[in-house]
This record gives sequence, structure tokens and C-alpha cells, in this order.
Amino acid sequence: MRLTKSGLNTAAYVVFIALILLAPLVFDAFWLNRLSKYLVFGMLGVAIALSWGYAGILNLGQGLFFGLGAYGIAMSLKLASTTSLAQGSDTPIPDFMLWNAQPGAATDLCCITPGSFLWIPFQSVWFGIAAGIVLPVLVAFALGMIMFRKRISGVFISIITLSVVLLMRLLLVQAQPLTNGFNGLTDLGYLTVLGVEFDPYMPQTYYLIAISLALVLLGTRLLVETRSGLILQAIRDDDRRARFLGFDVPRYQAFFFCVSAAISGYAGILYVMASEFASPTFMDLSFSITMVVWAAVGGRNSILGACIGAILINMIEATVSETPALMEAWRVVIGLAFVLAVLFLPRGLAGVATGLRDWIVARRGGAAASLAEPAEKRS
Repeated sequence: MRLTKSGLNTAAYVVFIALILLAPLVFDAFWLNRLSKYLVFGMLGVAIALSWGYAGILNLGQGLFFGLGAYGIAMSLKLASTTSLAQGSDTPIPDFMLWNAQPGAATDLCCITPGSFLWIPFQSVWFGIAAGIVLPVLVAFALGMIMFRKRISGVFISIITLSVVLLMRLLLVQAQPLTNGFNGLTDLGYLTVLGVEFDPYMPQTYYLIAISLALVLLGTRLLVETRSGLILQAIRDDDRRARFLGFDVPRYQAFFFCVSAAISGYAGILYVMASEFASPTFMDLSFSITMVVWAAVGGRNSILGACIGAILINMIEATVSETPALMEAWRVVIGLAFVLAVLFLPRGLAGVATGLRDWIVARRGGAAASLAEPAEKRS
């Protein structure tokens, strides 16, 4: 059987997907919940690889889309929780709204605090899910069209996205009567869809996240191999030549920027289901930069590499931080590992895997040629 690069790439996807789907046979409920969070981070790695590796757009504000997705579903799950609602009101009101309201304020959701009417549609969990995906896409579309139509590129995109995510975090914190500020949204109910309750520690929640990651991986790989994906990579390499050939560069960039935002928003939804909270820390600058580090270590030009890099880094970080001997210095250890990876693995872990793949294919090809040579001489 002849080995090819495409065949080995496909085998890598198959093996990875099989491993994450078989995990419930090995891990208990606690580790399944922890692993499900790592898989969500792997989905964020895919989003960064698509935006940075394939589109050439270094987004330092990816946490904006993740946070919007998280808050979208968290608002619905907050209203679905019977233990975190204010008592004695005509409509479901989050408990923190009464805590932050003026004494003697009305107990109607529309009147308790300015802007609280925005919570009304989130009484439907389907609205919360839709908002968690659609809102990041709309923000990405508006932001992308402004940047790409004006031909903003390089570090300036990073500065703009960084500024936007910091601005959104500030708004969330300042709007404490509406969003609970620094405390975020906690004491959430379980997501229930079509009679199925997704308890964070039950296998069905893990399988939802694992299957979602598998579909995102496969869908993203197919997308970058389409004609649009190839054009996008050509734009990344030389946008002036792409414009000269007649391609609408801003439209392609905005489209893939929105796809990356949709993946991040969906990842935010899944993370809230697994962790049972939403917090402004999702929009911290450090978190967005950390996502970029995941992709850099795993391999920003590889969808699967960035995903595995995100998962491995978070697993190592959790292990090191829980080790008594390294508890005080675990950040230094992780930081040193990142520096070494950037210095000695410029293409990330995926670069090492690609080199090994090419070596195997070349060796098998050479062996096949040497076996065929005597037959050619006899003929």
C-alpha cells in the first residue's frame, strides 16, 4: 500500500477524533469534565489557526467572540435556574439585579434597571444559543469590513482587535446592574434541549463537545481546501497580486474572519455548559494572547496542530500548577516552554509532524522505486 501525504494527514484526523470519542471509556466524571474544557480550548486553537495561519489576520481580541458566545448562553441559563432568580417578581429576574437595584425599585424586569429589558428574549434558550453565535459573527463582520475595506493589515489589525476586546470588557464590568460586573454570571441552570439535560459531569455533555470539535475540525479542513480557501492563502501571501487578479480581497478576509468568530462563539457556549459560569475574564487581554500562543506552539498553519497544541498546553499547565514543587513557579515553567518552542520549533509541533510525514513518504517512495528497478532492467 502506497503512503501519501494526504493519506497520512487524514489518518492523523481519524486517530485524534477516535481518541477523544473513546475518552469516556477511560476517564471518570471529574476528568471528563476537565477534558471537555480542554477540547473547547482546542476549538479556539482551530479558530486562531484559521484566522492567523490561513488568513494572515493576527487577531489579539479573539476573546471578544468567545466571551460574547459565553454570555449569550449564560444569560439564558441564568434565567433557567430556579435557585438564582429573584423571588416575588412578575417576570424572571436574575438575583443580582435586585441586589444592585435602588431601594424600593419595581420588581418588573423592564423597570428594575435601565437596559434590563435586554434579558427578556433570553428566557428562550434557543435565543441564547442563536445570540451566542450570531452576535460574534455580526461584530466580526462589522469590524472586518471596516478594517479590510480600508486595507488595514499587520500589526494595526492586532492593535484594533486588542482595543475592541478591552473596550467590551470595560463595558461589561461597568454595567454591573445589568451584567453583574466582575462577578460574572454564576449559579446557572443546565441546558436542556429536546428533553435531554446536559449535566456538565455526564457523558452526554462530553460527547456533545467532542463531536462538535470533530465537526469543526473536519469542516474547517474542508473549507481551507476549497477554492475560497486557496484564494485566501494567496491573499495572505500577496494581497496586492490577488487584487491585481481581480479578487475581492476584503470580502474573502471578512468571510473567514466571521467563520473564525462563529467557531469562537460556539466554543464560548460549550465552555459555559462545561464550567457553569461566564466571566469578564474571558475578554481579558492575557486570555486572547494565550490563544495565539496555543496556535503558535501547535502550529498556526495546521488546523489539527493548533487544536492539539491548545489541548496539550492546557493539560500541561494544569498538571504543573497542581504539582506542589512547582506550585509557585509554574508560570515560569510554562513561559520557558513557550519561549523554547518558538525558538526551536518555528512551525510548532505540526512542523515536526510534517517533517516526519515527509520523511516516511520519501522513504517508502524510495523503497518502492528500488523494488521496481530490477523489473525494469529485466524488461
